[in-house]
Amino acid sequence: MKPVFILFLFLVFFVNVQAQVNPAAKGKISGKVTDATNKQPVDYATVSVYKQGSASPFNGISTDTKGNFTIDHIPAGEYKVTADFLGYQRATIEHVIVKDGNVSIGEIKLSPVPHQLQGVTITAKTPTVENKIDKMVYNPQNDLSAQGGVAIDILKKVPQITVDIDGNVELQGNANIRFLINGKPSSIFGASLADALASIPASQIKSIEVVTSPGAKYDAAGTGGIVNIILKDSRVEGVNGSVNLSAGTRRENGSFNLNVRKGNFGVNAFFSGNAQINSNSPNTRNRDSKDSLNNNTNLFQQGSNNFKRNGYQSGLNFTWNITKHDDLTASIGFNHFGNHGDAITNEESRKTSPGGALLSDTSDIRHSNSKFNGTSTDVSVSYKKTFDKEGQELNVLYTSSFGNNSFSSFQQQDYLNNVKPSTGISNTNPGKDHETTVSVDYTHPVSKTFTIETGGKLDFNNINNSVATSVLSPDGVFEPSPGQTYSFKYDRKIYAYYLSASASLFNSFLDVKGGLRDEYTVTTADFQGVNIPNYNILAPSLVFSHKLDATQSVKLSYTRRIQRPDYGDLNPFLNISDVHNISTGNPNLKPEKGDNFELGYNKSFDKGANINIAAFYRRNTDDIQSFTTFYTTLDVNGTTYTNVSYNQRYNLGSETRTGINIYASVPVTSKLSLRTNMIFSDRTSNNPGFTSVSAFAYRLNLNAQYNFGHDLSAEFFGNYNSSQKGIQGTNPKFVFYNLAMRKMFMNKKASIGLTASNPFAKYVSQSSSTFGNGFYQTNLRLVPVQSFGISLSYKFGKLDFKKDNRDNKDDDNMNNNSDNPPSTEKPKDGNGGGGKSK
Repeated sequence: MKPVFILFLFLVFFVNVQAQVNPAAKGKISGKVTDATNKQPVDYATVSVYKQGSASPFNGISTDTKGNFTIDHIPAGEYKVTADFLGYQRATIEHVIVKDGNVSIGEIKLSPVPHQLQGVTITAKTPTVENKIDKMVYNPQNDLSAQGGVAIDILKKVPQITVDIDGNVELQGNANIRFLINGKPSSIFGASLADALASIPASQIKSIEVVTSPGAKYDAAGTGGIVNIILKDSRVEGVNGSVNLSAGTRRENGSFNLNVRKGNFGVNAFFSGNAQINSNSPNTRNRDSKDSLNNNTNLFQQGSNNFKRNGYQSGLNFTWNITKHDDLTASIGFNHFGNHGDAITNEESRKTSPGGALLSDTSDIRHSNSKFNGTSTDVSVSYKKTFDKEGQELNVLYTSSFGNNSFSSFQQQDYLNNVKPSTGISNTNPGKDHETTVSVDYTHPVSKTFTIETGGKLDFNNINNSVATSVLSPDGVFEPSPGQTYSFKYDRKIYAYYLSASASLFNSFLDVKGGLRDEYTVTTADFQGVNIPNYNILAPSLVFSHKLDATQSVKLSYTRRIQRPDYGDLNPFLNISDVHNISTGNPNLKPEKGDNFELGYNKSFDKGANINIAAFYRRNTDDIQSFTTFYTTLDVNGTTYTNVSYNQRYNLGSETRTGINIYASVPVTSKLSLRTNMIFSDRTSNNPGFTSVSAFAYRLNLNAQYNFGHDLSAEFFGNYNSSQKGIQGTNPKFVFYNLAMRKMFMNKKASIGLTASNPFAKYVSQSSSTFGNGFYQTNLRLVPVQSFGISLSYKFGKLDFKKDNRDNKDDDNMNNNSDNPPSTEKPKDGNGGGGKSK
């Protein structure tokens, strides 16, 4: 761990050293923003501070409910101050001189737009990455290479996240992530995370929020942290919407959004669909194993798998601002995704004695296919109550998610020359996943510098599935197998309560937020031999944040997390689509517990550059990992299989990961901008009965965007994930790159884009190894990633601007629930604080 923190301190020193030379005196700029026509205060207007002559703001804030603002930590100098609000013309005050002390610029009067606007396009210069005290936000609005893609394509670019070739996601090296949609849980993630993320079109995503150190208000679930996918909506008065279409050699997408808002009532409707066109993936597997007599068996498998995927989403969202202090929102969403694989594999098994004599040699052709379908219906109703006291609010949320999943597989082995009768197995595994949550959250600001939050939550999750299996009889007929036909019911109830407080100490020198969450879990399962005791977890969290000056801040945080096994981990269904490689879930899994520490530093520069450095230390106990055991013969409820690698999830000892994440964004010129995200980490696994395994891994990427002018821009994105040693082998490296161009026209209401992914290589080669007691196996897959595509986008509608405090205030907040608490933080420089430029 020591080298990581030495590197962290060196980087902080390097980017900070120029700020330590000739420190300037600090002052404040204060004033008030009002409506020029009716003299009323304009609350939540954006006030930005520019160095005189600069085109980019270096500090900013929002006005309070009375229109007042004060921006501190301003070095002595000459500045320009602007004030903005939707529906008003920008006001600019030039040549504001700041010396040591407070400078009041008095009243800034905003003039309303003189006529009702029709067919107006708003361009918001939101920072691509915003670093806030409790989360990092990635805004993909200008992500050209993700146009026509899905959520996985965007996640590849999000700081601190890594994605492998199969769509498996890790946050700071940990795959146990709590995924949310609009701040709410969904059963869509429980059955197949990779399929769920591949079913959400990139055109539907407004932002992705990454919380590596969640506070007490968040659920304790997810030792890796929380990733919240915020879908697009609109709170602008009038009728408006967008249409997005894309077609390509590997993927097709389409989405439609419609927003209607009149006065205090708004409706949002959306539909999106996507399909991954059939692709062929060649693969080779070579395994050597020994039996109790030291005879060696070599199993060589070579074949290919045709794979395709599809999905669609639809939903309705309703908002009703009942009174000035009462808001009601409701939503219903429907998600569907599925995949289908069809493979042919040539297999040869050679058995030799210790002296090398050939004991047997058999060859066969295996035909196999698998199908998965998942649907999820999500319903939520939330009520928000605000009070005259700023920051005081009550939130009540009800959500219910209904998931229906079905998996089926078939395989048949036909031996050459009929040396053995054909064998085969066919099974189906339908299941249901129902989760209901009710939460109540209350925030009470005791003073301007001290706030208390408290609340509770009930979370009820029920899983119910069955397995029906048939095996191929000697006479060539599939017959039911009673020993492999069963049902599985799993019921989990979580009772949670939390208390947290945030304070600004020592004259705003140090911001502190700490809390404690208590979660009691009751679990029952009806599967034979499964007995899971009730357990309680206390999850403390603590964050210290200090703003070194107007452009840089440092943060230290700690949180305790828990990873409860999900549907896929627990399901005892045996996947025997390959009789030599069988996988299953484990109903006896215990929750994994994690302690996470993070030290972060953020600095912004005058011309818009930004750097964020985060050093982290994570330790998990009862670590949930996949483990492969080799069996010469394996009896499964009356059916015997030979030469089997049996893969199952277990609680295996502990895992410690130490690392550093570096994100930087640099506007090289007014036309060229560069972004990079780098993760370096070392993982140590300690498992009883095995030697300790230590492995170093890294991920590097680079994003370059160039603006040619005339609304034409281009982008290059390249990503490299290194290989990493695990407890039973080595995971493959991953190289990916793409090119994209976009032309906007019709006053930026329409655009056309071209994309190319890995244009010079049809496949990405994935080479890995697995070993254990009595076996060693190598795997090679050629994954097709080359693709070319075109995308079209069109925005339509009439926009009638109307100032609404709650709408503009809530736009930048997360949804109000215990998974996703609202932010009451005002924008700060270096954290996207310059505000939005209309």
